[in-house]
Amino acid sequence: MTDSPAATATPIHGTDASAFDLGPVELYARYKKHLCKAPGLNLALDISRMPFDAGYFRAMEPAMQSAYAAMDELEAGAIANPDENRMVGHYWLRAPGLAPEPELTRAIHDTVEDVKAFADAVHAKEIVPPHGSNAAKFTDLLSIGIGGSALGPQFLADALGGVARKDKMKVHFIDNTDTDGIRRTLDAIGARLKSTLVLVISKSGGTPEPRNGMIEAQAAFAAKGLDFAKHAVAITGDGSKLDQVAEGEGWLKRFPMWDWVGGRTSVMATVGLVPLALQGIKIDDFLAGAKRMDEISRNKTTKKNPAALLALMWYLATNGRGEKDMVMLPYKDRLLLLSRYLQQLVMESLGKSHDLDGHLVEQGIAVYGNKGSTDQHAYVQQLRDGVNNFFATFIVGLQDTTPPGKNVIEVEDGVAAGDYLNGFWQGTRTALFENGRASMTLTVDKIDAKTVGALIALYERAVGFYASLVNINAYHQPGVEAGKKAAAAVLDAQAKALGALTDTPQDATAIAQSVGDPAAVETIQHVLDHLAANKRVRKKGSAYAKMG
Repeated sequence: MTDSPAATATPIHGTDASAFDLGPVELYARYKKHLCKAPGLNLALDISRMPFDAGYFRAMEPAMQSAYAAMDELEAGAIANPDENRMVGHYWLRAPGLAPEPELTRAIHDTVEDVKAFADAVHAKEIVPPHGSNAAKFTDLLSIGIGGSALGPQFLADALGGVARKDKMKVHFIDNTDTDGIRRTLDAIGARLKSTLVLVISKSGGTPEPRNGMIEAQAAFAAKGLDFAKHAVAITGDGSKLDQVAEGEGWLKRFPMWDWVGGRTSVMATVGLVPLALQGIKIDDFLAGAKRMDEISRNKTTKKNPAALLALMWYLATNGRGEKDMVMLPYKDRLLLLSRYLQQLVMESLGKSHDLDGHLVEQGIAVYGNKGSTDQHAYVQQLRDGVNNFFATFIVGLQDTTPPGKNVIEVEDGVAAGDYLNGFWQGTRTALFENGRASMTLTVDKIDAKTVGALIALYERAVGFYASLVNINAYHQPGVEAGKKAAAAVLDAQAKALGALTDTPQDATAIAQSVGDPAAVETIQHVLDHLAANKRVRKKGSAYAKMG
């Protein structure tokens, strides 16, 4: 670590295990003292079950002020990702006036309006499937992407959609290069493929997963005699390979992806807004929730800043070194995919080998979770009685139905199903606390577009603050690029191995030697096993040959 205040501020002397010995009355007083409310959002953060001592905030205040200053520079357009020499501007997406250049402000504003206009035209049947498909309107949406281009839209679709909310299009996702998974999705669409609009999301246009999904989708459309281009929309970088294909083939529409928006923070760019608008959700509400949370979390009075408090609690719980895992426990079915979304946001942002000064630090916080009360019948047993290597975050939605009070069914006299859910999260939190397990609770009135936007913005800023506290770059991902290069080497070995196959079976060692790369023998073994399982090469014993 460095000698900077942010790096050396350590919570070792800020932890007070005696907090777990407090009685109910004392705990309630602690709850009232430290509860942080987000005005205008009906959101509150309770940190009373975290074991900080009376001096923790005072000790960490210099580091937090440094984090605020770093965030101010980020929002002002500083080069925050020196690896790629680019700005990091996802905060501008919900407040275009913050962008450092008028051209960026106009681009953001105009793009949001373009997204809404396109969605309105699809819903109004002004943009329809081609005449030969015999479909009167687009009924389904197939979104093809990977990483942040899939996790964000999937979370939004699940959290904000559903029959009761009258989705205008049914949304499907291809988010991997698994042939079986791709075809399961296409089979689920079935005959409605003729009325399906396809989004292909890839900043570069060369990322293998969305490219492969697109090729599989194109084949499915061709098999039904449908013109894929007349169903297709590209979300990509200007001038990218995908952009060129979409323009050359006459796709329905192209939307931009900007290089100053990272994948894991792209859900409020076209990546998230286009599918959300097509589903029929008000994207203005989504952006407004995020904008309001940004305003609240710019407050440099730490105890009134929920994002700062989250970052400080993470720092306390993990000793600033990722020593404990972050367990997300959303007690709401609509937030099931939040844990998966946060896995990428937190782990890709914070999982770094070196700090900003080049020192080896191996930072990160592991994130996992499912939903309550399912968790209580799964892994809460270990959380309470097993290894104490985590801190939990409960997320509670107070409203059971939309609108509240409608169609309330009592499962017992005076008790609804949602009352049980409310009892379960409180009971689980108490059971964990009584056994010395730390937790926080985020409470929201309801799960709607504004609330979901606020939750995403809250965690985006908390990640940025925490990165400053531990002196790392939260905005690059060298490990991801290393994995892509290694995968490319495997495909190169596959091509060489296929070229070396003959009608006479040979084992992997002989093939590796024949291609002049004996060190690749294990890779070639695995490649040929995969090809043999798919009847693309012939296997006899431990040897391989061309298909006869």
